[in-house]
Amino acid sequence: MPFPFLVHHPATVPSPLSSSSSTQQLFSLAFHQTFFISSQNPLFTSNFSTHQSLSSQTQNYPFEIAPPAVHDSDPQEPALLHLLKRFAHFSSETEAMASLNESAIKATPGLVCSVIWTLREEWRLAFLAFKWGDKWGCSGESTYELMIWVLGNHGKFNMAWCLIRDLYRSSMDTRRAMFIMIDRYAAAGDPCKSIQTFHTMEKFRMTPDEEAFSTLIKALCRYGNVEEAEEIMLVNKKLFPLNADGFNIILNGWCNVLVDVVEAKRVWRKMSNYCIIPNATSYTHMISCFSKLGNLFDSLRLYDEMKKRGWDPGIEVYNSLVYVLARENCLNEAYNILKKMRKSGLQPNCATYNAIIRPLCEAEKVEEARNILSTMKEENLSPTMETYHAFLHGVDFEGTLEILNHMKAAALGPIGDTFLFILGKFFKAEQPEHALKIWAEMKHFEVLPDSSHYIMLVEGLAKSGWLVKAREYYDEMRSCGILDEPKLKELLEEPKKHSGHMGQRGPTEIKRSKPLNAWKRKKVKRKKKINADKR
Repeated sequence: MPFPFLVHHPATVPSPLSSSSSTQQLFSLAFHQTFFISSQNPLFTSNFSTHQSLSSQTQNYPFEIAPPAVHDSDPQEPALLHLLKRFAHFSSETEAMASLNESAIKATPGLVCSVIWTLREEWRLAFLAFKWGDKWGCSGESTYELMIWVLGNHGKFNMAWCLIRDLYRSSMDTRRAMFIMIDRYAAAGDPCKSIQTFHTMEKFRMTPDEEAFSTLIKALCRYGNVEEAEEIMLVNKKLFPLNADGFNIILNGWCNVLVDVVEAKRVWRKMSNYCIIPNATSYTHMISCFSKLGNLFDSLRLYDEMKKRGWDPGIEVYNSLVYVLARENCLNEAYNILKKMRKSGLQPNCATYNAIIRPLCEAEKVEEARNILSTMKEENLSPTMETYHAFLHGVDFEGTLEILNHMKAAALGPIGDTFLFILGKFFKAEQPEHALKIWAEMKHFEVLPDSSHYIMLVEGLAKSGWLVKAREYYDEMRSCGILDEPKLKELLEEPKKHSGHMGQRGPTEIKRSKPLNAWKRKKVKRKKKINADKR
């Protein structure tokens, strides 16, 4: 039975069971195309960022793709990777496959999975490795799932559906593969296709059960489509009865993904309307939301209410409390919370100390943050990527380079998100010259700029008055195969519209505008009220 919600979204998901295009045909076409590894949508990139707010508790997400377990690395892997990268310049996929088959490398399931993971940012080469492994019988369900995830990351959904069809025809389980497709469509900003993929499960003789429904709701919320997820949950309450777990998924979306306290309060009241009692997870999400917004009073109020109702606060609650206390300059009270944690049998972890370090760094109290870091190390807790990201708030250009070197030495990055934040920080501080220096450092740290980096750089340079440089990097972005960005084109042409000579002036002669902070996610447009008639 389809959801009424789908009536408003006529787009369809390709049917892999009736598709006339084979995987071979699709790949042969794709082999000739030049493909830049990053899509215009930043969500097409790898989803392994640890660049999150310090008090962000997210709903457990059981279908995340993790690196293949490596016990003993295959000595053949470097040679295989070298061959695959050479084959990228071959004129045809057939020629590349023939050369692979002639090599002395012996395919194993572990080797194929490991190589696909290593090449996850270069989907064509990863797919070539997959096909080679499949020919030698080294592609099981996990290999298919990993390849489907890689293709989904790059928006190659038709090819992913062909693999699901092959899985189905080989009598292998397609359930997890379907969950990955639901997730990747949501990550690509296409909630409608996520919903339709949920219904497509019936074509594979799978019942869209409560687990699948929960996966759909979580995926939608995870990528900012919280309103759609809430509407689907309410519209289908007869098929999937409402409960605290379902509402907690929605609360998590409003509280930790979009951080919209008005909507979170509305959902909290709606739980009461449906006679659903908030549980410990509900309180955890609400306290997290209040703490992120610096609302100390309501954070502590809900903490007390939670305990009165018999719910034991978990470490996430205490992390939220120390964050808001440190943010509101109540460091002694934050230390008292650490004592309460220990009394309750909980030990502060890295996230706990990061929750204190970050607001101190944001307030440029770097010395106090270093004292907390020393305490953290004394308790045998090593700095995490998030720790280093926090310290980036309060340092100058030289300090930034020092932290980047520490991150590299500790094998904790830096990653693409790290440089996004740094670029945003220097543009906000009206220091475009330092932003350009950091751009040059990306290559040293082996971070390849994607569309989001180019957009940040070009927009920042243009708003700082460095129009010649902005156009130079805009042309470079287009030459890399990144799709045109209308707002950048308009921004670069704007001075020409207002003044025939403005673009020739020096950077210091034009008033600089501060771009949005890169640390914060772009706010998702959404309606404030959900039409009650659709519920």
